[in-house]
Amino acid sequence: MEYIAKEGDRWDTIAYRFYGNPYLYEPILLENPQFIGKPYPPSGVKLRIPYVVVETEEEVKPPWVPD
Repeated sequence: MEYIAKEGDRWDTIAYRFYGNPYLYEPILLENPQFIGKPYPPSGVKLRIPYVVVETEEEVKPPWVPD
């Protein structure tokens, strides 16, 4: 799958959008190694988003959402 990064995107927000879990950003970075070490993707860049099987029974809230 592909995604065009937008202004304000971060790796955790992209992972949450596609996987429902902000902590699953590592597969996205591994699929786009040219951006490893950068805090966020450049706006307008095309990212490859790998399919990931997410097995969880609990909802994982992003760190920016209070309990």
